[in-house]
Amino acid sequence: MNEIPDVYCDQFQINLSPYGATLNFSISPAIPPPPGGVVQAERKATVRMSLQHLKLMAFILQRQLKAYERAHGVRIDLPAEVLNGTQIGPEDWAAFWS
Repeated sequence: MNEIPDVYCDQFQINLSPYGATLNFSISPAIPPPPGGVVQAERKATVRMSLQHLKLMAFILQRQLKAYERAHGVRIDLPAEVLNGTQIGPEDWAAFWS
């Protein structure tokens, strides 16, 4: 019997095509790169799915996170530098969570 791996990741990459989506999940190295060096993340898992499945998953993730915040009286914020690094503006974030 194959054991299903349980992985932790702190990075992801998404690639879309007319035929589907590929999500690569990676983890940053424990030792930071030298100044000017490039971080080489280790890929831990690749998940492929249809675009419809990805859209449904995004909706369900949003709904689950909103329910968690309401149930626990917390707000899960992201640092501005994270949003800026992914080119997500405050207006995008607000529209997504409204």
